[in-house]
Amino acid sequence: MSALSATVVPVTTMLTWQSDDGHGIEGTRLLLGNGGFRALGRMVRAEPGGDFTASYRLIVGEDGTLERLSVTCATAQRERHLTINRTEDGFWLLDTGAGGSRAGFAGAVDVDLAHSPMFNTLPIRRLGLHRQAGEHTLAMVFVSLPELEVTAVEQTYRTVSVLDGENGRAVVEFRWDGFAAELVVDADGAVVTYPGVATRLTTGDVAPAAG
Repeated sequence: MSALSATVVPVTTMLTWQSDDGHGIEGTRLLLGNGGFRALGRMVRAEPGGDFTASYRLIVGEDGTLERLSVTCATAQRERHLTINRTEDGFWLLDTGAGGSRAGFAGAVDVDLAHSPMFNTLPIRRLGLHRQAGEHTLAMVFVSLPELEVTAVEQTYRTVSVLDGENGRAVVEFRWDGFAAELVVDADGAVVTYPGVATRLTTGDVAPAAG
C-alpha cells in the first residue's frame, strides 16, 4: 500500500456531552486527521461557587502530542485567557495576555482541561489504548476552570478492553489520586461515557423543538 493510499481523509464531527450532575454541557467540533486532530469547543457550567463558560481551541500534531491550546473562560466577575504552546524541545510556553512563562512540566506531552471529557482523548488516542492493551502513568499539564491555573499532575490510563467489533467501543480505566473511572470510548478514542462526570448525547437523546 502506498503512502498516498494510506492517507486518511480528514473527518469532521460534532460531539456533545451532558454532565452527570446536570450542571454542565460541552459541545465540540472535532476534525480528525491521520494521527492528529483539531477541536473547537465550548462548555457551560452552573457551579455552587458561580457559573462560568469556557471555550477552547485545541491542535494536536500527527504524532499525537499537543501543539497548541487556547482557552477563554468567563465568570460574572471577569474574563481570563490562556494560550499554551509546546515547543519541539519539549518545553511549554504559557501566555495569559499579561505576561508569559516557560516550563518543563515534568516532561508532559498531554493537557487535561477541568470538566472536559474531550481532553481524555489526547493520551488515549496518542498511545492507542483503545486499540492495543497498555497501561501508562503520565505526567500531565492540568488546566483548572474557571481560574485557568496550570499545574503538573500525574494520571494513569489502563486498557480494560480494546475495540469491540460489534459496537465499536473500548474501555479505558482512568486514575488520578484516589479517583478512578472506566471510560467507554469510540473507535476514534473519544469518550462516550465517563461515569460520574459526563455522558455523550446522541441525536435520539435531544428532544425536538416544539413547533
